Amino acid sequence: MPNPALTVAILAGGLATRLRPLTETVPKSLLEVNGEPFAVHQLRLLQSRGIGRVVFCVGHLGELIRRAIGDGAALGLQVDYSFDGPVLLGTAGAVRNALPHLGDSFFVMYGDSYLPCDYAAIAQKFQAANVLGMMTVFRNEGKWDTSNVEFEGGGVEGGKILAYSKTNRTPRMHYIDYGLGVFRREAFQGLPAEKSLDLAELYADLLVRKELAAIEVQERFYEIGSPEGLRGTSEFLAAREARQES
Repeated sequence: MPNPALTVAILAGGLATRLRPLTETVPKSLLEVNGEPFAVHQLRLLQSRGIGRVVFCVGHLGELIRRAIGDGAALGLQVDYSFDGPVLLGTAGAVRNALPHLGDSFFVMYGDSYLPCDYAAIAQKFQAANVLGMMTVFRNEGKWDTSNVEFEGGGVEGGKILAYSKTNRTPRMHYIDYGLGVFRREAFQGLPAEKSLDLAELYADLLVRKELAAIEVQERFYEIGSPEGLRGTSEFLAAREARQES
């Protein structure tokens, strides 16, 4: 049963330049994957994992997403929208802009990510940690994308981030930012309004302030942010659908 208290903010406002010309007239969230818009696959997964409410943070071609998805009732969800306006606000700026639609705590994930993890368990660990933010990490070893997290501890019991950077990577970074964070609204309230801000910078700031917890997930992430990722995700979803029908 979906829990309306479990809310996910989906960052779907980027220009998706790596997927052009596919995304010149269609937002990345609406790219067809196995006969359906990617956002439908994403929302169906979230609903199956107990998520009750989703807020799309949209910018480029965002009105097309609202027309296609609507209020989410057909997928068993409550779906709302927060528009950047004339200036794209970046990942953290878009969440800051969406705070009127969000509660005291919420998940944040990227609009090109398909993350088959245990959302309820992550939310429970976050509440127990009593910090402003939590990053989910996956032991990537540079396989699916470039690893960017040095993480100590592990397993479902959580652990500690020793270093995180998307630009200054070290050989000790065996983990990757999985693409799913949990935050208290206070983490964003201090950010300047209507300014482009990056989520990676917020993570780094919370880490310095000792306000960032971490939990390791075991399920591989999938994404459609690149042509290779789009192909891999399509193959994964097609294979899963075939298993369900057999």
